[in-house]
Amino acid sequence: MDLIRNLFEKTVALSDKEWEKFSSKLSQQEFPSKTVLLETGQTENYLSFVEKGIIRFYIPKEDKDLTFSFSFDNSFVSAYDSFLSRIPSSYRVETITETILWRLTYQDLQTIYSETEVGNKIGRLASEDLFQKKAKRELSFFNDSPEERYLKLFTEQPHLIKLIPLKYIASYIGITPQALSRIRKRIS
Repeated sequence: MDLIRNLFEKTVALSDKEWEKFSSKLSQQEFPSKTVLLETGQTENYLSFVEKGIIRFYIPKEDKDLTFSFSFDNSFVSAYDSFLSRIPSSYRVETITETILWRLTYQDLQTIYSETEVGNKIGRLASEDLFQKKAKRELSFFNDSPEERYLKLFTEQPHLIKLIPLKYIASYIGITPQALSRIRKRIS
C-alpha cells in the first residue's frame, strides 16, 4: 500500500485521515497466472493497482486473440471504459504472471469521491494514468513501425517482457509471430 500512497503523494498531499479512508477501501488480492480478471460481457467493477505482475487486455477470436494492451508493476489497471460507463466489456482481461493487485470497487470509489476532499484528485490521477497509456499506444500505431513498437516495449519493461509469450507481443505490435522473430533476429 505504501507504493500507492507514494505515487499519489508525488502530486497530491494526503492527510493521514484521508489516506486511512482511502486505504480502508482497498483490498489486496493475489491471482495465479492465466487468471481471467474480467470476461467479455462482464461489467468492470474494479479500479486496481498492480503491485506485481503482468496483465493482458485482448479481444478473443476463434483463429487468434487480438492483444491490445499490457499493464505492469506499479501501474493502474482496469477495463476503464466499462468501469466508468457501467456497460459490459467487449474484451477480456487476464493475468500473464502471478499478480498482486490492490483493488477498489466502483461503489467504494464513489464513496471516496463523496466523503473526502482528495478523492476526486485520486480518481483523476488514476484516470489520467490510464488515458496516457491508451493515447501513447494509439499514437504509436500511427507514428512507429512494428520494430519501433517492439523496441519501445522492450525498453520500457526489459525485465518483464521476457515473461510475455511472443505471440502476445506480436499481436500487441500488430504483426505475425514470424515477423516478430525476424525483427528480433535483426536487432540482436
